[in-house]
Amino acid sequence: MEASNILLGIIGKTNVGKSTFFSAATEVLVPIENRPFVTIEPNIGVAYVKSRCAHVALGLEKCDALNSVCRMGWRFIPVKVVDVAGLVPGAHAGRGLGNMFLDHVRRADALLLIVDASGSTDEEGRPVKPGTYDPVLEVKQIIFEFEEWMYSIIARDWDKLARYIDTTGALDAAGALAQRLSGLSITRSHVVEALEITRLEDRKLSSWGRDDLRLFVSTLRRVSKPMVIVANKADIGVAEDNVRRLREEFKGVPVVPVSSIAELLLRKAASKGLIEYMPGDEDFIEIEKSRIPPETLKALDRVRDVMGKWGSTGVQQALNEAVFNALSQITVYPVEDHNRYTDKNGRILPDVILVRRGSTARDLAYRVHTELGETFLYAINAKTKQRVGESYILQDGDVVKVVAAARRG
Repeated sequence: MEASNILLGIIGKTNVGKSTFFSAATEVLVPIENRPFVTIEPNIGVAYVKSRCAHVALGLEKCDALNSVCRMGWRFIPVKVVDVAGLVPGAHAGRGLGNMFLDHVRRADALLLIVDASGSTDEEGRPVKPGTYDPVLEVKQIIFEFEEWMYSIIARDWDKLARYIDTTGALDAAGALAQRLSGLSITRSHVVEALEITRLEDRKLSSWGRDDLRLFVSTLRRVSKPMVIVANKADIGVAEDNVRRLREEFKGVPVVPVSSIAELLLRKAASKGLIEYMPGDEDFIEIEKSRIPPETLKALDRVRDVMGKWGSTGVQQALNEAVFNALSQITVYPVEDHNRYTDKNGRILPDVILVRRGSTARDLAYRVHTELGETFLYAINAKTKQRVGESYILQDGDVVKVVAAARRG
């Protein structure tokens, strides 16, 4: 059973540390160089979001994690991430192979916008003195490129489409727009929400002006592709003021200060047994200082300073922010035996599933298996031992047994 089918898209201009963030998040080494267009083909990997394991709340000594990883009482739940080449001004029109790069993140559920919080790369991604370029402008430029790309897709033959829908009634507006944008993993519910927010739901499509269409696209992007601003290079001094400015400018959008290079160093050191480190923690422990090369010790001291300033390297926090907050996901543990919290093979809490906040017991049944959803009878909340119906709203950390009718024939 898969823990999730979530895809996070990593976007940003070139040379801001996207590949370093990807490597730090996935522990997959990709080419990292200080020059534009090092990443041409998209890098696809698996990162993990971090949540307290249900076995802790239940007072159990351990669990038997199967579709995820449990470390010291924390569940690390896999999600897919895709890192595409850096965007440059005019990417939506094909400059720098921009259309191809944007196409690689069309199915992303949420976007991690990597920005150089130190202001040390210009708009083309060339290195400049820290503090020279404005990361606020950088974020605006990337959002502009992404929304212009979406606009180009929906605006193609717009007048013809609008007249056809308005005159024939073959499709309603929401259905027609969702159909045109289905390749971007945009659903009818996304379209309906955007129409309601923009107050365009009662207007004929043929009456929309270009400003109306752009407003709709911008709103739809926020609804269907929620964004987290990853303020990378937060280890460089001038970044602190820029993080504050980013938060003031983009209210309502999470801004997470990050040092991807620090996280990558920690994960490499941990993999070599030099330190004990849990992703997302505020500190680490040197196992044997005598085994750590002097240069690495100095680098780790600098990393510790960064962690002391921001509370962590920020990489794990950015992933968690995207999944648990931007995408409103919660964790649920399906089991066969609600008294022992096990599956049919006696494994304790083997699987965890990410579901959208507000999902019901029947929704969970469908996620486990289509037949369970179709023949759903009731569920049992394993924590309270209470029977719940199909409309029961799942809570984060719930342990649930689904009871279904046996198939006939």
